[in-house]
Amino acid sequence: MKLSIVIVNYNVKYFLEQCLISVKAALEGIDGEVFVVDNNSVDGSQQMLQERFPETTIILNKENVGFAKANNQAIRLAKGEYVLLLNPDTIVEIDTFKKVIDFMDAHPDAGGLGVKMVDGRGNFLPESKRSLPTPEVAFYKIFGLSKLFPKSKKFGKYHLSYLNEDETNKVDILAGAFMLIRKSVLDKIGLLDETFFMYGEDIDLSYRITLAGYNNYYFPKTRIIHYKGESTKKGSLNYVKMFYNAMRIFSEKHFSGKYAKSYNALINFAIFFRAFLAVMARFFKKIFLPLLDFTVIYAGFILIMRYWEMSKFENIGIYPEYYQYLIVPLYIICWIFCCYLSGGYDRPVKLSKIIQGNTIGTIAILVIYSLLNERYRHSRFMIVIGAVWAIVAMITIRYILSKLKFTGFKLYSQTRKKIAIVGKPDEVKRVDELLDQTGLGSELRVYVYSDNSEKDNTKCVGYLTQLEEIVIIHKINEIIFCARDIDAKGIINMMSQLHKYDLEFKTAPAESVSIIGSNSINTNGELYFIDINTINKPANKRSKRIIDIIASLLFLIFSPILVFFQKNPLKFLGDIFQVLFGSKSWVGYYTEKQEYYEKLPVIKRGVLSPMTVLPDSIRNTVNPTEINLLYAKDYNTNNDLNIILKGLRNL
Repeated sequence: MKLSIVIVNYNVKYFLEQCLISVKAALEGIDGEVFVVDNNSVDGSQQMLQERFPETTIILNKENVGFAKANNQAIRLAKGEYVLLLNPDTIVEIDTFKKVIDFMDAHPDAGGLGVKMVDGRGNFLPESKRSLPTPEVAFYKIFGLSKLFPKSKKFGKYHLSYLNEDETNKVDILAGAFMLIRKSVLDKIGLLDETFFMYGEDIDLSYRITLAGYNNYYFPKTRIIHYKGESTKKGSLNYVKMFYNAMRIFSEKHFSGKYAKSYNALINFAIFFRAFLAVMARFFKKIFLPLLDFTVIYAGFILIMRYWEMSKFENIGIYPEYYQYLIVPLYIICWIFCCYLSGGYDRPVKLSKIIQGNTIGTIAILVIYSLLNERYRHSRFMIVIGAVWAIVAMITIRYILSKLKFTGFKLYSQTRKKIAIVGKPDEVKRVDELLDQTGLGSELRVYVYSDNSEKDNTKCVGYLTQLEEIVIIHKINEIIFCARDIDAKGIINMMSQLHKYDLEFKTAPAESVSIIGSNSINTNGELYFIDINTINKPANKRSKRIIDIIASLLFLIFSPILVFFQKNPLKFLGDIFQVLFGSKSWVGYYTEKQEYYEKLPVIKRGVLSPMTVLPDSIRNTVNPTEINLLYAKDYNTNNDLNIILKGLRNL
């Protein structure tokens, strides 16, 4: 047997499906086998594998054993001359396997091989080629010198950025996303080091290949799409900890003496440094817009107040100091809070939500104002004019940020998609209908046929050879390729040709209900599919959390009375604090069996469920899966309130 392909999967069902479709096509004419090791996924991956890819050898783990151990499970069973470690969030070109095998056959000195990787927009991924991360190289990487001077042979070593990305070269390190290794070499140097749970094992294995006297090659004559980001989130503290801990393990294993001490000192510093940056970035991202709103609204409010004092009273200082330093900030906090509750801070930005939130906040302020003693009622006019200014300021801030193209600050009207679906007529129509079923709104959808089929639909505006002109004329901002009709090489070629137009690219696998894409290496892969995501909308998640907090506080206040009506008073009190601190919700799915909820959007575990409030006579006759599905699909806050009230005795 020539080739054994090993894919480790963990909760990326739709990416795995698309990967396996491309692998199956690329294996045509090659004596090969495919292993998928599933690390206890709960997203329906296992069922999908058994139904759609029965020819694949599936290894099902009962826990997440990590990347290295899972790969080793399959490698021990592999019969191929070459073993390919492949990520599930990748797509290979139809001739990828043939080309890499031919290269390895022609270069007996090659122990391992990596290929040119591009992201979901066709941009080259620099980790396609890397050097050994020595203390010097790691220092340049951590402190950004490699990014500042990419063409320098001294500073650009980490990603070998001074080497031409389109030329074959010997490299130190191969990327674990696509790592082709000669099986005889693995037999000689050993399998992946299971000390590494995730990250670092590809560096370790690549280094051991070179220590054994073989070469690793970067081979750009074939490409893969690596969506990168669906399985892991690079900005998280967990990523920082795991990545740099892997570097420490590598250092302790391969370096010695002062070299190891200096490397470990650098790694320890990097962990704290990057963790600090991650915390600050997350905090700044959350606080940036509310803080900017507060600052601009406050500054404008004070200017308006001074102008009003001069024009109305011809004097400054009419309003007391505490009005400026206490009352005005409280007004602004109320407007910002109500704006948040109304969805004014959701992305993409909806200006109507800002107006709604500020209006509600103003009404709340005026109601409280009317209840105050007259000596504390300073000016209704300032409240009203301040509210108008708050709306104008918030809208202006978001408009400017959107024009400056700050990430995440697109206005809602700007996000209406103009989509081109590319493929043969029947598949294009299927994908169009699939988009309808997902509920995705779009301003325009046009068909682009991949061959010279007759234009049998008014939506058809041209052919694949005219795609660039179609993008320009119709101002297309998203292209969906039908993978059944256009192979991975064709898709990557078009992505490379058109990425200058700042487009989003997605791929629709044949006979699948998923449409997959990714905008950058730092974002999760985007995914359209027929599913129930209503409960996971930001507004619904926020409303659900508010209900949880309010209910918990009320239960806590009245707990001296309510405990006498509970079957388990101690559990009731425990649940109050668990919900209050966010580890539970008052209402969740019915979870007696995993299959009742595993395909649903993820929410917190519930104290109650839609099933628990049904009478026994009805509960025994309904399907829990359908009840959970309806709850997720048609979620509204009234349902939660009704379930909490009806289940009060069972809390």
